[in-house]
Amino acid sequence: MFNQATQEFGAVNLGQGFMNFPAPDFVKQAAKQCVVSDHCTQYSPPRGRPRLKKALADTYSPSMGRTLDPQSEILITAGGNEGMLSVFASFLEKDSEVILMEPAFDQYAPDVIMMGGKPIYVPLRISQNINPSESFDSSLWKLNMDELKSKITPRTKILVLNTPHNPVGKVFSKEELIELGEIAKEHNLLILADEVYDMLVYPPHEHLKIATLPGLWERTITVGSAGKAFGVTGWRIGWLVGPSNLISPCANAHTRIVFCVNSPLQEAVAICFEEAQKNGFFEKQTAEYDRRRAKLMKSFDSVGLAYTIPQGSYFLLVNASKVKIPDDYQFPQHIVEKGYNFKLCYFFTKEIGVTGIPPSEFFSDENRHLVDNYVRFAFCKTWDVLEEAEKRLLKVKQFIV
Repeated sequence: MFNQATQEFGAVNLGQGFMNFPAPDFVKQAAKQCVVSDHCTQYSPPRGRPRLKKALADTYSPSMGRTLDPQSEILITAGGNEGMLSVFASFLEKDSEVILMEPAFDQYAPDVIMMGGKPIYVPLRISQNINPSESFDSSLWKLNMDELKSKITPRTKILVLNTPHNPVGKVFSKEELIELGEIAKEHNLLILADEVYDMLVYPPHEHLKIATLPGLWERTITVGSAGKAFGVTGWRIGWLVGPSNLISPCANAHTRIVFCVNSPLQEAVAICFEEAQKNGFFEKQTAEYDRRRAKLMKSFDSVGLAYTIPQGSYFLLVNASKVKIPDDYQFPQHIVEKGYNFKLCYFFTKEIGVTGIPPSEFFSDENRHLVDNYVRFAFCKTWDVLEEAEKRLLKVKQFIV
């Protein structure tokens, strides 16, 4: 809907979370090398190519605090989303319940429902002592643990944790992870840890994997993504990491869903990880994204709109409650039907010339109102795009009350 509006009104697209710049040369060279290799023209093993699984074991063993077995504890999937679908397919029965923390990535609920499960929503909320009209750190979006506990029933099977978080940018603290882990242990829940933004955490913040906490490796499956790690979302290479008794059923489901993942790009991602260990790619990439983050935050500072300062990922959640849309402004019916948050984002696209995404789409109907005044902007864009967005955002001033 908003891609169409972007084209219609010639807006700067800070909507969808994919990069508008080319992948690094060493990443493209890896793909070229593997596409022309006769070694990569046929089916790969359903669990993934040995070189990639070894590269992932070498990369993630230190942060997991254990030596990963690439044969039994890693599964290569067709992007992180197919990996999560494989988890739901493996562990859900009809009417099994899955706890989703809102705002929640918009693929979680459809995947759960497709596998016969039922999404149960618990929203992150801003601390009561915070003034949302002033910028504040993403850590101040909090999960009410008592509310979470109240949603757990005998049918609850899985707790989905997204950290670093899209779209809030929150990196869950050790204290929060410990508390979530205790709840999971008490109710015998599987933790699905969506950590696809684990390579994009801004200093001085650090990402702690919940699977490293005492007693949680045994009940946690961690999701990763080459699309997010290397800026190649179209390659569709993801992975699951966890104990062999949890990975094996996921491998069975994955084999039925796609059988195996494309061979050349699996091999290419393996090379990318090997090279990243030598060339300091992830540190350089984080520093570059940190510059982009600062650029977009400065743009909103200049027009007086507050935002959540993200600790990780590449999204900025902006509070546009100060923006006054004229009472007689005409909206298309398909926007009107979606509510105020869609109107706000449409107004930004058409009148300001900068496209964002309505974060109400990351909420259940019951809780959409929590982000009526927010717009999500992505800063995984080239410098010239961010500069053009900065110029256009100056138009916001005439609509601020």
